[in-house]
Formats: sequence, C-alpha cells, structure tokens
Amino acid sequence: MSDDQRSSLSGNGQTVCVTGAGGYIASWIVKLLLERGYHVRGTSRNLDDPKNAHLRELEGARERLSLRKVDLLNLESLKDAIAGCDGIFHTASPITNDPEEMVSPAVNGTKNVIVAASEAKVKRVVFTSSIGAVYMNPTRGPDVVVDESCWSDLEFCKNTKNWYCYGKTVAELAAWDEAKERGVDLVVVNPVYVLGPLLQPTINISTVHILQYLTGSAKTYANAIQAYVHVKDVALAHILVYETPSASGRYLCGESVLHRGDVVEILAKYFPEYPIPTKVKEDGKPRAKPYKFSNQKLKDLGLQFTPVKQSLYDTVKSLQDKGHLKFPTKQKHSAKL
Repeated sequence: MSDDQRSSLSGNGQTVCVTGAGGYIASWIVKLLLERGYHVRGTSRNLDDPKNAHLRELEGARERLSLRKVDLLNLESLKDAIAGCDGIFHTASPITNDPEEMVSPAVNGTKNVIVAASEAKVKRVVFTSSIGAVYMNPTRGPDVVVDESCWSDLEFCKNTKNWYCYGKTVAELAAWDEAKERGVDLVVVNPVYVLGPLLQPTINISTVHILQYLTGSAKTYANAIQAYVHVKDVALAHILVYETPSASGRYLCGESVLHRGDVVEILAKYFPEYPIPTKVKEDGKPRAKPYKFSNQKLKDLGLQFTPVKQSLYDTVKSLQDKGHLKFPTKQKHSAKL
C-alpha cells in the first residue's frame, strides 16, 4: 500500500486500543483497522500465548501494531495501554457459564476500561456486548421485533442459570452507567452468534457449534433457533460506529435467524461428504419458530450483511484450512457457493 493510499484512509494518524486482541472478533477488528491505516495497540493477559502470534502476521502489523500485557482488573496496566489513544474497542470478556468467572470480571473489567478512557480523554469507546444482553425475556410476544430497545431479563437469566447472558447484560449496564457518570462517548455493538473464518489458530466456542455437525459427534440437531452473523461484518460494524460521529446507543448486529434444521440443510448442501445429522432431537414437538429482529440501525450506516449461507460455508472452509476438520476419505464433490 502506498503512502498516498494510506493517507486517504480513515485511520491515518489515529491510535486505537483493542482489548483482548487475540480473540475471534478482536482479531478481525485489528485486521480491518490496520488495513484502514490505524496504529493499533492490542492488549492481552499473556503476550506469549500462541493465540496472539497470528496478529503479528497481519498486513501492516510490523509498522503499526504493538501488543501490551494488560490485566483488565488491574487499572494501572490498563491506563498505561490506553494513554495517548484516540479510541478504544473493548472486546475482551470471559466466555463461560460459570458465574464467578463470568460476572465479576466482565463488570469490573468494563468499568476499568471506561475509567481509563475517561482519564485518557479518548474520543469514543466501542464496547462489544452481545445478543445475550438483548433477547432473554420470557414475556416477549412472538410478534415483537427484537431491536436495540430490548434488554434481557436479569431474573430470568438467573433462574435459568444462564450466567453468560446475565454477565453480558450487567456488564453492558455497568458500561452505560460508568460512561454517563464520567462523560465518556460510548457506543455498543450487540452481535448475535458469530460465524466465519478464524484468524487465530485455536478453535473457539462459536465454531464448535458448527464443527459438531461435521464430525459425526452430533447424531441429531436441536429443535432450536439461532441468529447468525459473519465475523467480518461484526468487525466492520465496530469500525463503522467508531468512525461515524452521529453513531450512538446500541447496534444489533445479526444477519438472520435460522432453525438448526436449516443450518444442517445448508451444510449438507455444500458439504455432503460429511456425516451431517438429518434427525431432530425433540421429534414430535412443534418446530421452534424464529424470532423477528431488526438490524436497520447498522444498515443505515451502510453495512451490507453477508448472507448466512456464506458465513456457514466460510466457517467450514476455515476449519478445513486450519486443520480442525479433516477431509473425509470418501470424497464427494463439495458444492461451490
């Protein structure tokens, strides 16, 4: 890329911090930021972790990426990493259903990011929340459109022991409260279930969900629904809300809601060589119906969502390329997208 090209990019001259830089979504954010000319500081609890090695191979990383060892629960280390930054992308979060490991670290880590952002006078913080902070509400009717005004019911999350959704909800609420109190410009992205190519060498929870249907470990599929989105779209959504001065509030980031039966059907169409399940687990029960949701706020910023079949296809190809999914000995010809 020439200097002329780089000077015309949105990130020229800006330094931004990405917490948890080696993660699935964060890696894509770092990649796109570097492509746009930003200087990026990535944080990690362990700089020697092999899951961070891929970041150094990204285009522009040698010139404009630095990695800092940061514990989000240690405010001083966070302040050092953020000092001098124009903006922050706070993506780091525990992913677990253990309440002790999920709730307190998510809330306190997020509060510390907002405190450090306030002291560093950054222009904007973009926080990665989740659909888990939006849609867990048993009283919502089937015709209600899920949008940015919806919040998960904390008592329902507690009663069903869904500590991941509980933790994401209380962490986002804490972010809004802390940002308001300290005058920090906060924008939140709420992604649904994320699919697409892995940049990191390690497998992650969302791709395990698809992998089980290809390895034969899942003999049936659940009578359940899930909203999906491509990881590149999620990364781009973060950058769009950072770069758009008028962006505010929450942004629901999802492409479509599918029944698991639709998912296995798409997988079987493109990858017939794998033992993809054809039977539903809860046979005889009414088929779960997809909920309605709106992604209009992000579309209004110009985001064009990748179709879910492409996301599924890209996920499988990536699992093959990274060696997480073996090619079957009896090869049929995979369909092309």
